Amino acid sequence: MASVASPVIFKEFCPLYYLLNAIPAKIQKGFRSVVVYLTALDTNGDYIAVGSSIGMLYLYCRHLNQMKKYNFEGKCESITFVKLLSCFDDLVAVGTASGRVAVFQLVSSLPGRNKQLRRFDVAGIHKSSITALAWSPNGMKLFSGDDKGKIVYSALDLDKGICNSSLVLEEPSSIVQLDYNQKVLLVSTLQRTVLFYTEEKSVKQVGTQPRK
Repeated sequence: MASVASPVIFKEFCPLYYLLNAIPAKIQKGFRSVVVYLTALDTNGDYIAVGSSIGMLYLYCRHLNQMKKYNFEGKCESITFVKLLSCFDDLVAVGTASGRVAVFQLVSSLPGRNKQLRRFDVAGIHKSSITALAWSPNGMKLFSGDDKGKIVYSALDLDKGICNSSLVLEEPSSIVQLDYNQKVLLVSTLQRTVLFYTEEKSVKQVGTQPRK
């Protein structure tokens, strides 16, 4: 008996003008005009997060068709990485060119969810550009990596408003990718890929040859 072919779904790809038009092409700083570059991107079913060269995070809600803006206090610097997470609360982690990392706990209209915007800072450990961020599925753990090879683990208690951070691993080359699942952190650098077992604090290299 011949198998039935699955239906073909046609999709059209086009620029998201409704999103791009909500982000200014330039801003005015004093007497000079500064061009706004889009530097980081992440998406999920609820949001599109766009980082910019002026330190502004643009967060587009896909359900409400609304754009909101979030920024770091103080110095304006380029956002280099953004990472969304949808769990009991909606979270977005943001990393910058100087090594600043912040977590925004977003406001939700759903009953029992967060009703006030809160920000948590990972302070004083990273000193260079953030190149990777990874969440645990429940939003209680955040891992951040930078271009000097440092990986920082941040434990978040959203109910108490606490974020405790510590350096857990240091590689000799830039971090290019992080992924976390079941107490194992996948770490890819310019030279190698390793599995970091967070409970045992042990490292297992994937493969034997360094990357060229």
